[in-house]
Amino acid sequence: MTPERTLSSLGWSNAFLSQLDETELSLTPVRITGVHRARIDGLSTTGPVTLPFTGALTAGDLAIGDWVLTDSGRITRCLDRKTELSRRAAGTGNATQLIAANVDTLFIVTSCNADFNPARLERYLALSAEAGTEPVILLTKADTSEDAEDYRNRAARLQRNLIVLALDARDPGVATDLAEWCREGQTVALLGSSGVGKTTLTNTLTGGEGATGPIRESDARGRHTTTIRSMHALAHGGWLIDTPGMRSLSLTDASTGIDAVFQDVTDLVGLCRFRDCTHQTEPGCAVRQAIEDGHLDEARLNRWDKLKREDRHNSETPAEARERNRRFGRQIKKSLAVKARYDGGKR
Repeated sequence: MTPERTLSSLGWSNAFLSQLDETELSLTPVRITGVHRARIDGLSTTGPVTLPFTGALTAGDLAIGDWVLTDSGRITRCLDRKTELSRRAAGTGNATQLIAANVDTLFIVTSCNADFNPARLERYLALSAEAGTEPVILLTKADTSEDAEDYRNRAARLQRNLIVLALDARDPGVATDLAEWCREGQTVALLGSSGVGKTTLTNTLTGGEGATGPIRESDARGRHTTTIRSMHALAHGGWLIDTPGMRSLSLTDASTGIDAVFQDVTDLVGLCRFRDCTHQTEPGCAVRQAIEDGHLDEARLNRWDKLKREDRHNSETPAEARERNRRFGRQIKKSLAVKARYDGGKR
């Protein structure tokens, strides 16, 4: 028999209570643990519940970790999220795909092998910063690497005051090492590519025995052993949201998060002589000076610029995209007209 839990042990806080009006105080809050096509799975203080979608709500509107209010087995509404992890959905549109909601700490998982990729880690960190979660990088397979400390130092340089831990995901002591973020009422989420040990880490932190899969030695990529998002109780009282391995992470509306991760770059940008400095050949460019002095890696500048441009493109509304294309078209026509006049003058 499943023991009863308190709302606070499920992650409830005053941030959610303050959203209720007097008529909603008698309703039952439910924390979503699974989202399916026609229903949700959840937890209330009395145990697991299954609820059908009602009204205008659909599977795309809710995420694991959300809080919904229910009345006689019906969802009445979803409460505003404390934090929201989301990405640009696959395809050509600018739709957003929810990953998880009301996460306190994001465990960004990579490994001490060929999977380690600074550019990908910076994307995860920007996602975390934009969502408002605390990021912690977990470097798995440290027990099999001779350079685990080097990997840890390289990861720590990606963001100021970043916590990076190297570990063996199979070691039972990991649950104690991560207990600070896994205590009662706290919610953590695992994010990373396939084969880095997320399922093994989930098993260690929850005491479960989920399946794990092999990785290819050539590129350290693994098979997907987690195919759906799920929420699990942690040994220290908190909750863990596991997610399938991500082959790509496309950011949208993440400008603030990108600037937070690349604060060293944005601080320098503010010191450039010209506000529209492109950081190429302009005089008084603080960014180029920092690169020449060895204080900034040019590869990091390029990754920042790429993420900023991608975010601007992904965050555009259709109307903004049309206007950008019109401006570009006008500029092309203007350039061609200037060229034609110049060529005519030469003749």
